[in-house]
Amino acid sequence: MAKGTSRLIGGVLLIAGVALLVWGFNLYGSFGNKLSRALDGSVDAKTIAALAGGGICTLLGLIKLSGK
Repeated sequence: MAKGTSRLIGGVLLIAGVALLVWGFNLYGSFGNKLSRALDGSVDAKTIAALAGGGICTLLGLIKLSGK
């Protein structure tokens, strides 16, 4: 794979990862999620998926951009 293509994929993964992290943090702080955590201590699966996916995409994007 060409170096330019690899950097492009890394940039897209990084941007998507940061966007997912921001969305996950917004979901985590929402009223419904706070209420759910207060009542039964659980976090919505969509919130966990957004945070985990965002972390993984961000990490992969940084690895791709570093060139390793």
